[in-house]
Amino acid sequence: MFSDKQLHRYADVLLWGLKTARTGKIKKNEIILIRYDIAAIKLVEIMHKKLLEAGLNPVHRLLQTPDMEKNFYSLSSIKQLTFIPPGEEELYNHLNGTIAILAPESLTHLSDVDPSRIAKSLIARKPFRAILDHREEKGQFSWTLCMFPTQELARHAGMSIEEYTRQIANACFLNRTDPIAQWESVFKQAQSIKQWLNQMDVKKFHVESDHIDLDITPGEQRKWIGISGHNIPSFELFISPDWRGTNGIYYADQPSYRSGNYVKGIRIEFKKGKAIHATAEQGEEFLNNQLAMDAGANKLGEFSLTDKTFSKINQFMANTLFDENYGGKYGNSHVALGASYSDTYSGNPSELTKEIKTELGFNDSALHWDIVNTENKRVTAHLKSGEKTVIYEDGRFTL
Repeated sequence: MFSDKQLHRYADVLLWGLKTARTGKIKKNEIILIRYDIAAIKLVEIMHKKLLEAGLNPVHRLLQTPDMEKNFYSLSSIKQLTFIPPGEEELYNHLNGTIAILAPESLTHLSDVDPSRIAKSLIARKPFRAILDHREEKGQFSWTLCMFPTQELARHAGMSIEEYTRQIANACFLNRTDPIAQWESVFKQAQSIKQWLNQMDVKKFHVESDHIDLDITPGEQRKWIGISGHNIPSFELFISPDWRGTNGIYYADQPSYRSGNYVKGIRIEFKKGKAIHATAEQGEEFLNNQLAMDAGANKLGEFSLTDKTFSKINQFMANTLFDENYGGKYGNSHVALGASYSDTYSGNPSELTKEIKTELGFNDSALHWDIVNTENKRVTAHLKSGEKTVIYEDGRFTL
């Protein structure tokens, strides 16, 4: 497991992520919520102390254990599934940041729970995400999250706990004397690529690999973002496209664990922005249940590319945070089914109303599910001028 020095570095990197993700400065006496699994308590204790030393007010919330979570979704009435505790809305309206430290001790405990029951609970809590999105747009809130190694994660990834821990340490630069300096270097390099991408006037992106042939329309008033402090680690650059311009075939060769379900070999056909046909080698019924969660679940909310020169992740980790940032031989591209990210709007985020989001084709859903392709691929930008330029090939941006 991590050494004490690595744990302190991990906490420092998380604090860096929280500060970097904020459009304004984090001020003393702000409220920071730590959400965590009990297996990560050593890191949580160090994080709690660092927040206090920074003059912030930490609020901590222990996540449900696997048994508690299964009982909640299996035994609750509809009223219990959609119950919101008193004071929850008040807390969210005053939150300035969240740090999630996830250490799952089971990945499959919800496999026999009706997905529609989980969806009802997610939909009931969707307004709280809208509150935090609005606060983030106004520069009053930021968030970050990380993963703590557990035997369960290591087992599903086919590694020992020592190997799994090393993957996290390497990915987050925890073996460096000054990991934040390394993150600042990656952040600076990513800024150059984002600036290059955002100068292009793109009509559509064409994504090609052995099993992908997909057109994605970025839409108006969009910008590429990423490597911004959200998620530790994060090496992806992404955009929330105009969902209405998605056409063709997407394939996820990397497996995915979601709500206790293992899904492998996802293939989705899109027409005029909607998923019209979806299959999976394993977990197909669950996949189609997720796509039917709400009106936006069968549409795209994100298109992402990871440059292999940034990411040190070279194995399947059985966790989306790491798998969506896979570097390996050919980097990765992933799309997210469901909700868009409003911070990919190129205008003033505080002016982005629900009506403007709808007009610009930002997708709205309680679902946000990243599905990943690690094949060698080419991404070509078709410019409005009629020109074409390859922006990504052989796992790298071509800048």
